[in-house]
Amino acid sequence: MKKIITVMLLGIAIFTFAFSSPALAGDAVSGAKVFSANCASCHAGGKNLVNAAKSLKKVDLEKYGMYSEEAIIAQVTKGKNAMPAFGSRLKANQIEDVTAYVLSQAENDWK
Repeated sequence: MKKIITVMLLGIAIFTFAFSSPALAGDAVSGAKVFSANCASCHAGGKNLVNAAKSLKKVDLEKYGMYSEEAIIAQVTKGKNAMPAFGSRLKANQIEDVTAYVLSQAENDWK
């Protein structure tokens, strides 16, 4: 009986963690300020003025493998294609904050 309960509790724990949103290290409120000052000129409202197909909308972030904290932090830090690197302009905590903001906005469809 103990084994059955243990297996059930383990299954519930795995299911809960597998399907829950990841906890973000950054602060989305502070990230909004960083985004406004550094990103909004190209990404206002979650759009992408350089390449409209690669917006910051959840569907596009998922499509291009960018819907994760790690992927966005790497992109903001190192840049890629037309996007410049911000690793030398922003502190690590600012990049984490803007990442939290982008993911929270993507979850809410940038409304």
